[in-house]
Amino acid sequence: MTAGIDTEDPKSVPSGGPNPSDAGDGRDAPRPATYYHLARAVLYREYLLFVRYPANAVGGIVVALFFFGVLFYGGRLLAGRALTDSLEGIVVGYFLWTLSVGAYSSVSNDIGNEVQWGTLERHITTPFGFAPVALLKGIAKVVRTFLTSAVVLAVMLFLTGTTLSLDPVTVVVVAGLAITSVLGLGFAAGGVTVLYKRIGNWLNLLQFGFIALISAPVLDAPWTRFLPLAHGSALLQRAMVDGVRLWEFGAGELGLLVAVALGYLLGGYVVFHYATRRARRLGVLGDY
Repeated sequence: MTAGIDTEDPKSVPSGGPNPSDAGDGRDAPRPATYYHLARAVLYREYLLFVRYPANAVGGIVVALFFFGVLFYGGRLLAGRALTDSLEGIVVGYFLWTLSVGAYSSVSNDIGNEVQWGTLERHITTPFGFAPVALLKGIAKVVRTFLTSAVVLAVMLFLTGTTLSLDPVTVVVVAGLAITSVLGLGFAAGGVTVLYKRIGNWLNLLQFGFIALISAPVLDAPWTRFLPLAHGSALLQRAMVDGVRLWEFGAGELGLLVAVALGYLLGGYVVFHYATRRARRLGVLGDY
């Protein structure tokens, strides 16, 4: 007779004890987060902000409609028939302007808030880096801006009695590429914010410059096509007013739209990257 635990009897093994066969299988080990998890978390965060603070979201729509009402009814009193003849273009331009402001402020204002709240360092120390986090947060806010701007567009069409061609694929692709260049400007402005902190007045002033870009005379001055929003605004006008579909545009026109969008986005990303690096080197990253 031998003393000890009878390994043939299952009752001799304590319940809940470690199973040697599971040792080292790595099932319970934490898995590294991927960009998919980051994108899902950022989108879910934006959804929670929208659901938990609906008054703020509705307030943004009301403010946008208020300014359009001032533009429309005030302009009709002053310009009369001249405004009615160009009403479709005004509605499309204002729709693109609301998208542009949302895309621009989604990055620049968000980074400014992170600096003010003192949470900027948390993003810097993530495995992804601050720039990818800021980019995905900006994309999430652009998605929300598309939804709110669609509501603004529907109300504008109802108030003015205007009829536009609203092919979803064409509008989303053309408008999305047009405001991608503005997203790059937001990145550059966010990098400057990290360095110089309180420059909100200058950043807000740039939003009104979008009006000049949207109304740029691309036919009379072809060089303006290389400016952000200008070429995209011209294509969006043709798509929504004249009913031109995405596949009916020329390859050169779409290629230029993509090149301008990616060029400004990449340029803004580079400015943001070097600005944050300089802020870390100067030791002013967490200052406010």
